[in-house]
Amino acid sequence: MSLKIGDSISSFSLLDEQEVEREFKAPFEKKIVFFFYPKDNTPGCTREACAFSDAFEDFSKSGVDIYGISNDSAASHRGFKMSNNLPYPLLSDPKGRVREKFGVKKDLFGLLPGRVTYIVDENGIVQHIYKSHLNMDGHIKESLDAIDRINSSQKV
Repeated sequence: MSLKIGDSISSFSLLDEQEVEREFKAPFEKKIVFFFYPKDNTPGCTREACAFSDAFEDFSKSGVDIYGISNDSAASHRGFKMSNNLPYPLLSDPKGRVREKFGVKKDLFGLLPGRVTYIVDENGIVQHIYKSHLNMDGHIKESLDAIDRINSSQKV
């Protein structure tokens, strides 16, 4: 079962690239972008991760934290983060249990873990979902546009 807009995420914890356990349980201090990607050090995933990095300041100014999640190990994430100077944490989900909780399905004929971005508000409610395995740059533009809409609607 996939999460839908309006659903609450259940609490979870994963190790980051420094092998520090990160716990996620609403309420959060900020909105969060969780982007699930297939694999460290592949061309498409590197492009997506670097695009999130390039837009990091825009996300920060909008009151949003970013977390990348894949099935890779913390050690793999550490190297990937260092080699690409990524300013946000990468979370290791080696058994795919969080991927399963979110309902991120495999893409490309069931061969690769899915590429899906979720925007979650401070209350743990899914506000936006973007799925595209082949449009890596779309995840960033789509997320920033959605965050602008969410922030505008909260000011009213």
